[in-house]
Amino acid sequence: VLWTGVDCRAQEEIRIDAQTETTPFPHFWEQMFGSGRAILALRENYRDDLRAVKEITDFRYVRFHAILHDEAGVYNEDEHGNAVYNFACVDEIYDGLLKNGVRPVVEISFMPKKLAFNPDALHAFWYKPNVSPPKSWEKWDGLITALGRHLVQRYGEDEVAQWYFEVWNEPNIDFWGGIPRQKSYFELYDHTARDLKSVSGRLRVGGPATAAAAWVEDFLRHAAEEHVPVGFVSTHGYADDTVEDLFGTNENIPMDDRVCRAVAKVRKQIQSSALPKLPLLWTEWNVPGMKEARDTAYVGPALANTVRQCDGMVDEMSFWTFSDVFEEDGPIKKPFEGHFGLRAKGGINKPSYYDFGLLHKLGERRLANSDSNVIVTKRGDGTLVIAVWNLVDPDKTGAAKKFRLLFENARSGAAVRITRVDEDHGNTLAAYKAMGSPEYPTEEQIRRLNAETKLPEPAQSHLEGNHLDLELKVNALVIVEVKSGS
Repeated sequence: VLWTGVDCRAQEEIRIDAQTETTPFPHFWEQMFGSGRAILALRENYRDDLRAVKEITDFRYVRFHAILHDEAGVYNEDEHGNAVYNFACVDEIYDGLLKNGVRPVVEISFMPKKLAFNPDALHAFWYKPNVSPPKSWEKWDGLITALGRHLVQRYGEDEVAQWYFEVWNEPNIDFWGGIPRQKSYFELYDHTARDLKSVSGRLRVGGPATAAAAWVEDFLRHAAEEHVPVGFVSTHGYADDTVEDLFGTNENIPMDDRVCRAVAKVRKQIQSSALPKLPLLWTEWNVPGMKEARDTAYVGPALANTVRQCDGMVDEMSFWTFSDVFEEDGPIKKPFEGHFGLRAKGGINKPSYYDFGLLHKLGERRLANSDSNVIVTKRGDGTLVIAVWNLVDPDKTGAAKKFRLLFENARSGAAVRITRVDEDHGNTLAAYKAMGSPEYPTEEQIRRLNAETKLPEPAQSHLEGNHLDLELKVNALVIVEVKSGS
């Protein structure tokens, strides 16, 4: 890769020993994704996006809100007040996921209106989920038990035992109206977990599904004291959550470090609890949302940096979300408004879509490396796969950087393949703006955008003796594959 122009800036050297010891490197960042709410899974554009992201990541789980929302028609009562269940819509939702090779994280939410203690306790989201506790624990137990039995009968115990059942969403903030919040949520969790376990002891149920990594210590203490079943811990944390919310301090912690610092905090809390070996599912996270950042190449380096830091501390991280088929503030009007997904409205691949595709290339073993701009991995066939990036936060200014990768114990002159996402590669937002930013792009315009930004075949190169020189533009993510053998 040749330098562009005349530049006297220093070159950063990254030393890579191809024969150093390796550790397992499960692809924890791409096994699970979030999405909006359950009913959206019936839409063809949602399923199109699911298939497209499945193709580049082979993800296995999807999580969404509101499987119990009235729009899914699950709960009703007859004229005598007896519960009436209807799981037809639930079946269509889960059938569609399973047919596309993805299992659900069953987030038990929100409250059916006729089961709500307060039918008017509606969240501000456009689809108005009810956040009230149930009016009757007996009726709540009946609904959850019936739901669990139905799923096991329809899909089989062996299948449903591979799902996750997560009790509610962010009960520590305005998604839960119980008073007092924590105590009433623990009561909800206790009922729900015991109901599901009464159907099958193999079902995996967990929580507290909190915002900003909250309540985990209290939750685990409560579960141990009350002998409540817990199969995993789940919580959330975003890069732009405040330090005070995540850690209860006023430290100066950069946004790029907050998610994994919070993960480390929760992992330590689990290890110090009476249930120290519980899996940790980080069921919502994303990069900062300022300055349309989520629609730009910035996501790639921010994602890679998070993977680098969180490796070994978390079992699954669920990026929120895989798709902009998403309606918390109402139907999305036009593409590229800074929403969470990897695909913009209409099925337009964002730079983040291509970024996830790049990181999917990483190997299954990780080689130790202390540099903050690199992840070094190895595949089973001995190929080295290295992610290198130039991270510049959206509120900062930066410049292109030169890197020299110096290899030890690698074949001199080995063949190299290089793939990148940056302002010139995979930059759909720029292509969209060049097209005139159509508010309602046609199918042909969408096809053109995806065709124009599709990543080309990897550039072919070779090591110059024992090194490779790269130049990375601001917020470039580059994957380097170095072939083994003679």
